[in-house]
Parts: sequence; C-alpha cells; structure tokens
Amino acid sequence: MKAATPADQPAIRVRYHGPLTIAIMLATIMQVIDTTIANVALPHMQASLNATQDTISWVLTSYIVAAAIMTPVTGWLADRLGRKRLFIISVSGFTLMSVACGLATNLPEMVFFRLMQGLCGAALVPLSQAVLLDINPRERHGQAMAVWGAGIMVGPILGPTLGGWLTEVFDWRYVFFVNLPVGILALGGMLAFLPDDPPKPRRFDMFGFVMLTIAIGGLQLMLDRGQGEDWFNSVEIWIELGVTVAALWVFVTHSITHGEPFIDMAIFRDRNFAMGVTFMFIIGMILLSGLALLPPMLQHLMGYPVITTGWVMAPRGVGTMITMLLVGRLVKQVDARLLVLTGLSLTAWSLHMMTQFTADMGQWPLISSGIIQGLGFGLVFIPLTTLAYATLDQKYRTDAASLFNLVRNIGSSIGISIVMTALVQLGQINHAELGAHITAFSPAVNMQMPALLSGDPLTLSMVDNMVTGQALMISYINDFKLMMFITLAAMPIVLFLKPPKRAAMPVGSVGLGRPPSTRPGGGQANASAMAD
Repeated sequence: MKAATPADQPAIRVRYHGPLTIAIMLATIMQVIDTTIANVALPHMQASLNATQDTISWVLTSYIVAAAIMTPVTGWLADRLGRKRLFIISVSGFTLMSVACGLATNLPEMVFFRLMQGLCGAALVPLSQAVLLDINPRERHGQAMAVWGAGIMVGPILGPTLGGWLTEVFDWRYVFFVNLPVGILALGGMLAFLPDDPPKPRRFDMFGFVMLTIAIGGLQLMLDRGQGEDWFNSVEIWIELGVTVAALWVFVTHSITHGEPFIDMAIFRDRNFAMGVTFMFIIGMILLSGLALLPPMLQHLMGYPVITTGWVMAPRGVGTMITMLLVGRLVKQVDARLLVLTGLSLTAWSLHMMTQFTADMGQWPLISSGIIQGLGFGLVFIPLTTLAYATLDQKYRTDAASLFNLVRNIGSSIGISIVMTALVQLGQINHAELGAHITAFSPAVNMQMPALLSGDPLTLSMVDNMVTGQALMISYINDFKLMMFITLAAMPIVLFLKPPKRAAMPVGSVGLGRPPSTRPGGGQANASAMAD
C-alpha cells in the first residue's frame, strides 16, 4: 500500500507560500463580495438602467444562479484543464465580465454580463479551498480553513459597505470596476507562484449536468417571475414548476442508475454530510436574504445616504471576522456541535432584535444586532464544515466541495426571492389594513387630522406616504421574523450530527481534480471513517 503524505508535509510544496495565499484569497473575496456589493447600488442602477423594482433584483439573482449552475462542474474542469489553467481562466473571465457590467447601458445587458460573471467565477471558491488545503500541512488545515472561511463569510457582509462608499464617492459602476485591479493582482500572483499541474482524462455526464441546469434555471425563473405573474394563478408559473420538478426527478433517477453520474447520490448516505448540506442551504438563505433586505429598508424608509447604509452594516463583518479567526482553535478544544448550536442561537437572537426595528430608531439597534449576527455566522461555518466531512468517505470529497457551494448559492437565490416576494405582498396587505382605520368615523382622524376630511390632495398624499412607510416597515419585520423561525427550526438538526474523531480532523479536507484511486491511503482510512 502506498504511504500517505506525512501530516507535517503539504500535498503540494510551494516556494512562496504567503504571496500565493494572498493571491488566492484576493480571487476568492473578489468573487464572493460580488454577491452583495451591488445591493446598496440597486436603486441607482434601477434609474440608470430603466428597470422596475421587481426586475432590478435580477442583477443579484442572475449572478447567484449562474454560479450555482457552474459550481458542480469545477471538479471535472479541474481535471480536464488543470487547476492552474482553470484558475487563470476563471480570474481573467470574471475580471473582464466585471468591467463589462460597469459599462452596461440597459437591464438586459447587465443581466447577461452578470450571468457570464457568475459562470466565470463559479470555480474560484472550491478551487481556492482545495489549493489552500494542498499547500498547507494537515496540522494547519484548521487555520487555513479559518482564513478561507473568513473570506467566504466576511466578503458578502462587507460588500454593502464597499458598494455604498463607491456609489456615494464615485458612481454605481465602480462597484464593478473595482474588480479590475484586484483581478490583475490575483492573476499575477497565480501566474508567478501557483505550480503547474497536468490535466487528467475524465468522462463528463452531460445528460446529468443538463438536467440539473434545467432544474436550477426553471426554479429561479419561477421565483423571479412569480410575483409579477401572480404566482400559481399564472399558466407560466405552473409550466416552470413542472419543468423544474420533471428535470430534478430525471436528474436524481439518472444519477442513481448511471454508472458514472454527474453527482453520485450515494454521497447523501453519510448523515453528517446530508445534515451539513441542509445547514449550508439555511445559512445561504439567512445570510444573503438579510443583506438584500437591509439596504432598501435603510435608504427608502429611514433616509440613510448610501454610504451611511454601508457603514452601519459593516459591524456584521467585524463580528464574523472575530469568530472566524478564533474558531480554528476552538474547534480542536470544543465539541463542534456545541459551536454550531451557539452560532445558530446568536443568529436567532440577532433576528429577534431585528423584529424590534422601527422607522425612526437610531443606529445602535442596527449595529448591535449586526455584531451579534456576525458572531453567530462565524461560529457556524467552520465547525459545520468540520462535522460535514468528519465521516464522509474520501472518494466523495471532490463532489462534496462543489455541492456545498452549490447548495449555499441555491439557498441564497431562493432566500432572496422569497423575502422580496413576501415584502411586496405583505406591504400591500399591511397598507390595506392600516388604511382601513383612517376613516371619517375615527376619533383620531377627527382630532389630529381634520384637514384629511376635507379631501385636500396634498394632505391625502402625505397620509398615504405615511401609511405606505409603516406598511413596508411591518413587512420588513415580518421577513426578519420568518428568518428567525427558519433558524430556530434548523437547530434540532444538530442532534443528528456525529462528533468527529479528534485524531482525524483535516478540517473540510477537500481536493479537486484528484480521482479517488490516486488519493494516498484512501481505502482503509475510508472504511475506518465510515465505520465510526
């Protein structure tokens, strides 16, 4: 049997470890930050691109869906092209598409370039995880994943802050132009310091990939157009739902029966991984849904300038950064399940605080709830990765890396669509209910707003604006409450997770572009892990 790589030796030796790590993390942060950097600038884009309030959200969801579709292909592409070549193509394409987004003149152009941006950048996150694990010895995998996880979690949280500053000081187009210098630095570092690796032949399950793509695309199209088409009162929505369900059913059936499926369904027999994927879906929903709701609430209802909106959301990133840098050591000393439970509790607490928001409150409730929520997210991510891979057979880890990022992206996309739809529908319901109390028979109207009874147009307009603002505020609170209930409902899943063995804890140890047969020590180690 071939000897395994010593624990104190990395799988890939590099001469300049520090500069390569910086280049990898620049590419990673550049990709994940683009999921939210445009949030604050959406109102400015809406006017410039002649878009409506419901269609402008396609700027966010198109990017997320494109990344979700291409993420599972990363392992196959890494084998066929080699990781260095795929990294270079991805960074180059992502940077060019970022510039194209900044030059877009209408909504169709913007959505197309965002789709291409998502397709090009999909491989960056799983590739960065694999390379960081390979250039670090096993004993430092925890610290490496803490650095990687900090970028994954802090990037989307700090995106609105950076986006707000760029939009206020320069123009909304600079939220995309800023990727140009970052992409050039990342590309230069990879060309100079990332070792070459030869391509490996590997068959591609095209039918399975097409079915999964149709299922994801149909689902997102249904979610995006549902509100405008009155959901299931529309024939179009029923067709999109049918296509989604049919494609997903064909994909699962094909994956179970095919000899070399696109995704091996046996991976879900591992209880920890299945529960970890469920958690990752929920994290995607909560993290990006909240970040999609807060900017319009702060700007439209509270009158915050775009740059102030970014700054009051920044404490989320501070809280996440603190716990992400500490959790690499905590996971060695504390049961990872307890860390996940603590993180979910903090997240639920922060969402409860957000249900107490009012339209005339100060900045402290935003800052304090943001810090607590950031601490919660940081405590969940790395321990969850540890638990998800603790009992997983090593031969499934390539697909597992892609699936984790796929599920996170799908959760983000579905979460954004759900909260935005609920915001619009609940806003209309709340407006009708509040307006029903403003009548000539109301004592409050007779005493405080007698001019309203005269039918003065200016007075009627002012009162309608007040009612609309309060109705929207109630809708935001209802959305935060929904997210809190989802978080609380996910907490019992922790009980189904198995604690990992202390002796076998390469945190999130995932390799891309390595067939199972070439991984050293795979057979007996895998059997031992599965028997645990």
